[in-house]
Amino acid sequence: MNGIYLDHAATTPVHPEVARVYTELLTSTYGNASSIHGPGRSARKLLDDSRATVSGLIGARPEEIIFTGGGTESDNLAIFGTAEARSDEGRHIITTAIEHHAVLNACKRLENRGYEVTWLPADREGRVSPEDVRKALRDDTILVTVMAANNEVGTIQPIREIGGILKEHRATFHTDAVQAFGEIPVNVGELGVDLLSASAHKINGPKGIGFLYQKNGTKLVPPTSGGEQERKRRAGTENVPGIAAFAKAAEIAHASLGQRRERHESFKEIMTGTLEKSGIDFSVNAGQARTLPHVLNLSFPGTDIESLLVNLDLAGIHVSSGSACTAGSVDPSHVLAAMYGEGARELRNSVRFSFGYGLSEADIRAAAEKTAAVVRRLAGQ
Repeated sequence: MNGIYLDHAATTPVHPEVARVYTELLTSTYGNASSIHGPGRSARKLLDDSRATVSGLIGARPEEIIFTGGGTESDNLAIFGTAEARSDEGRHIITTAIEHHAVLNACKRLENRGYEVTWLPADREGRVSPEDVRKALRDDTILVTVMAANNEVGTIQPIREIGGILKEHRATFHTDAVQAFGEIPVNVGELGVDLLSASAHKINGPKGIGFLYQKNGTKLVPPTSGGEQERKRRAGTENVPGIAAFAKAAEIAHASLGQRRERHESFKEIMTGTLEKSGIDFSVNAGQARTLPHVLNLSFPGTDIESLLVNLDLAGIHVSSGSACTAGSVDPSHVLAAMYGEGARELRNSVRFSFGYGLSEADIRAAAEKTAAVVRRLAGQ
């Protein structure tokens, strides 16, 4: 592919080792993991081994992992599954204004069904306050869902502190860790969560595969009906090649966590340093927060996001304005709106640069130089 791809928070290229596992298994392991014959048992072993791998990476038990079709399905299973399982105990849900649309829209749908949702704010750094969670809790609160790290600006949320608060409450605690898993350490016991979502395509794995961690004893009603796969929690024949590829991608990602963190932090320094030397006007959104190493969201005063993205793409710099699920929309970022308020200039001039596999320091420097040239021309600087 021509150009420099800096949209790894949207999706990532498949790692060559992951691709090898995936393509080999497509033809070598074709059995249904629910079948008792030889090909079925071979598929079952791969499924069990993969479950053990990913559960071990987050400090969970293998039986606590439900393989799904991706992060959105995992979020929906957690939210709708909890709402149905606990509807007789209460109908109050707490979430935040900066969640991914897989959580936002699921909660909005529950509002339409008669549930009451409290939407917590975020500060100017994109951080949710644990104290706000505490104050919002009620006797009829059945679910609290707060993302582990924001997909647009990268702010890492205080999940451990929120988990500590919820130890004294009966609400189920879910975190969307799709952007965090494989980028920062994630341990379900330390975080104190009951449910956790993750996805393969964010960590150089294939699209269409994810998992939901369900702590033993956590109530959950599957929103779909069918066979008894995944311990009756997610019907449908398991995608064994995809699941095994996900496990491989997760192994690779976690083995290189420290190395990639340092590399991506250096990419941020190169990007911002090069832009500073160019003399253009810019600022870092969530610049004072603890953020994911691979996400850098920048505001360029005097520019408009649509023309900025188009011109960057023409220059061979492939980035986005935020969530890939709304990249084709002209609506301003709901995350930046929550941080800065409706009508703030950052909503119309901010770009997310996100780093990952295959990039070099030379790529980042070149991308920054081309970005500076585009911004200078568009802003008349």
